[in-house]
This record gives sequence, C-alpha cells and structure tokens, in this order.
Amino acid sequence: MSESVHLRHKSPLKTSRPRELVLVCAPLRSNVNLARIVRTASCCGIGRILACGNPRIDPRISRVEPGQILLEVHRSLEPVLKKLKAANHALVGLEQTTRSVNLHTYRFARRTALVIGNERLGLSDETLRQLDSVVEIPVYGLPHSYNVATAAAMALYEYCRQFPQG
Repeated sequence: MSESVHLRHKSPLKTSRPRELVLVCAPLRSNVNLARIVRTASCCGIGRILACGNPRIDPRISRVEPGQILLEVHRSLEPVLKKLKAANHALVGLEQTTRSVNLHTYRFARRTALVIGNERLGLSDETLRQLDSVVEIPVYGLPHSYNVATAAAMALYEYCRQFPQG
C-alpha cells in the first residue's frame, strides 16, 4: 500500500502576462496593516503599490524581497487617481456606501486601480467622487467591517480569481 505524501510550499504559479492591477492605499494608521497588504499583493503577483502618507514596510511582516514590488510613495491620493484615470485604469474603491456593489457579483476590468481607504475614516467623499466603481464585502456580523488588510486580501483574491492568468 502506497502512502501519499503532501509536499509543502510549492513554487508560485506563473501567470501568462503581468497583472494590470495597481493597488492604491490612502494613508493608513498602521504600518502593520500596510505590510500585510504588501505581503498579500506579492502573493497575488501584483507588481505596483502606490501608498500615500508616510508608509513604512516591516520586512518581517511583508516578507517581500527588495525589488519584488514597486512601492511608490505619494503625499496625497487625489492627484494619483487622476494620473491613473488618464492612464486608462478603472478606479475601483473598496468601501461600504449606499451605492457600492457586492464584491461577489462585481466584474473587474483587467486594468484596474484598487483603492483602499484608511482603517477608521475609509475613503473620503472627494476620493469617492473620483471613482468609477465602489465595491463592498458583505458583513454578516459585528463589527460592521473587516480589517483593512483582510478586506484588501479578499478583493485582491477576487481580482485574481477573475483573471487567473494575469
């Protein structure tokens, strides 16, 4: 009788093309959350993150090799969104609003900028006005929202599910 063996830590999957999703983060309160978002983005094959404010990435949490992800730092969010829009990215916010679409049914554009808000304040009204779409993750209990790093992971996973080959 043969014994099956499960090997751990397989090599990462390869995509047939680079991912066209750019992750955009409003100034976050916690650099731990940002480091967790960077780690998830790396697992998803995302190559570019635009972070506003004064971000610091803890390499013990992110576990990302130098040069693996391009991290661009900007002072404010609105000019970044204008440039991404001009470069034909669909601007998609992750936020609970009266007009947000359930993440389970939303169809991402391949060329998307996913905009993540601050842990306490979310996305500002100014930012929401610039977006093409807003998606939300259904919440079935309290508190009323997921942790920002957890929510970003769910949204990135959904994008990758829709575009498994990049």
